[in-house]
Amino acid sequence: MGLVTSIARLLFKFREKSIQKFIKNPKEFQKAIFFDLINKGGGSEYGKRYGIDRIKTYEQFKNQVPVVNYEEFFPQVEKVLSGDSNIIWPGKIKWFAKSSGTTNDKSKFIPVSNMSLEQNHLKAGRDLLSVYLGNYKKSNLFDGLALALGGSKQLAPYKKNKHVFTGDISAILLKNLPFWAKMLRTPNIDIALMPDWEKKLSLMAEITSNQNVTSLSGVPTWTIALIKEVLKVTGKKNILEVWPNLELFIHGAVSFVPYKNLFKELIPSNKMRYLETYNASEGFIAFQDDPEVKGMILLTNHGIFYEFEDVYTKEVCDLSKVQINRDYALLISTFSGLWRYRIGDTIKFSSTNPYRILITGRTKHYINAFGEELIVENSDNAISNTCKLLSMSFCNYSAAPIFITGDKRGAHEWIIELEKLPDNKKEFSKILDDELKKVNSDYDAKRFKDIALKEPKIHFVREGFFDFWLKTKKKLGGQNKVPRLSNERKYIDDMIKYIKDFQ
Repeated sequence: MGLVTSIARLLFKFREKSIQKFIKNPKEFQKAIFFDLINKGGGSEYGKRYGIDRIKTYEQFKNQVPVVNYEEFFPQVEKVLSGDSNIIWPGKIKWFAKSSGTTNDKSKFIPVSNMSLEQNHLKAGRDLLSVYLGNYKKSNLFDGLALALGGSKQLAPYKKNKHVFTGDISAILLKNLPFWAKMLRTPNIDIALMPDWEKKLSLMAEITSNQNVTSLSGVPTWTIALIKEVLKVTGKKNILEVWPNLELFIHGAVSFVPYKNLFKELIPSNKMRYLETYNASEGFIAFQDDPEVKGMILLTNHGIFYEFEDVYTKEVCDLSKVQINRDYALLISTFSGLWRYRIGDTIKFSSTNPYRILITGRTKHYINAFGEELIVENSDNAISNTCKLLSMSFCNYSAAPIFITGDKRGAHEWIIELEKLPDNKKEFSKILDDELKKVNSDYDAKRFKDIALKEPKIHFVREGFFDFWLKTKKKLGGQNKVPRLSNERKYIDDMIKYIKDFQ
């Protein structure tokens, strides 16, 4: 074990008992967080409006405080952006994470208070590293550099208030990292947050190819792009020839399932470890404490109070009432002044002892045009299994319904990007259809004898298509993601305009 990692292990060791406490007693910690939120935030303008300062029970909270999405909550955020104090949380909020989707949707400005930075984002990061070092006694993680592939929105004064700063959550975190963490990462902040994604990848590859990188973190799609750029710069066959001490990839934002085999090709080592995180602009919500166990530990002592809205019945409950394998829309209340905020993700519990969650999709990213209730978890697993069966490497995909018109039955239309186009496209389509039937019984029922759904219509495209499409939307890189599933045709109709050059 290296010297720096040995020192880090000693410094992080004090967190182990605290971590085990919230894992073993999550309901107690959630109760404490709940009352802490009310006591600290109830006196805000928003808190007084809904009587939060007088709430004594969770049931009161449910009855008095509305569930909101971003559009409904934005009038409050706008006041804070303008510099008003004590609107949603005591005092002024200096930082706002600028978050946007994959298309032309307007940017969201998510408040990030100093308290939330310390009690949520930074604390969760420290706990993740503590758990990792506890699990792997021979790790040399801190004797090299952490390569973090963040976003491209640098911190900048808000156009209407120079005292407020907006940017990617990664930019806010980089600004507020402790000195020791800044010393152990690469590249420098100016390069890490460059807005020109292609130039950034090139510079990062050039700089880091000569460094001792021991960990990677970022979205799988963009991390693959970086690894390929490093291999291109160095002329090496796999990344371990460049970074022989690489041991960890911390990933999030999209499902890792479809990319697992490709990473094994790029990083051919049985010693390589992969840990999933659920770290959104709104908060650090969960991380994988055990790579051998399905699901991520819900962070119940990190400044967030959680609620869960049943996707189908719309009933809302707290942690004490959740059930395994039910799909919930996640609601959060935070030390940044978000109150019963619908984050936009759907999750399910793989375990309640301890509480482990899986991200199943986005509340707006699904296909249910014919009662098939296809969610991203289904499509990710189906396409991953298909590629595995055909020994193919997956890149990306998007799908949407073909609606019933006249006497024509409906179907799903896919655009699938692969490293190499399939020799037998009909075989790929048939296997994907079969895999979708296996993972979703409603889809299977609707496909029975083509009664409601015909076989999927698939456009196969060469590698680089979705990067090109994102570039046309000025959304290349960072936290921007391809919409995997959509219940309307807005995205896919736009994509189809460009596929001819990639077939």
